Amino acid sequence: MTKRLIVTARILPDGAPTKIVGRDAWALQNLVRAGEGGCTPIDHPGPRWSHYVFKLRRVGFTIQTLDEAHGGPFPGSHARYVLRSDVEIVDGGKGAV
Repeated sequence: MTKRLIVTARILPDGAPTKIVGRDAWALQNLVRAGEGGCTPIDHPGPRWSHYVFKLRRVGFTIQTLDEAHGGPFPGSHARYVLRSDVEIVDGGKGAV
């Protein structure tokens, strides 16, 4: 049986506790840990960052998307996601990370 990560978080100062499950919980944990530096799919590999952010925004979290250029053999741009809501992790997570 596969365990799913479950995190309970709330937006400060007076948000209600909200249960976040699976990869969305993983993304929220990474965003909280990253702070002002934010997360990119390059430094925090995950298959669907844009969708995790979309779903977290739908719950009420404020997440800024910054467009960053990158070089290398395949130059282009990528997103950096920065959590702008002040968030308290009420329950740090149960299940696989």
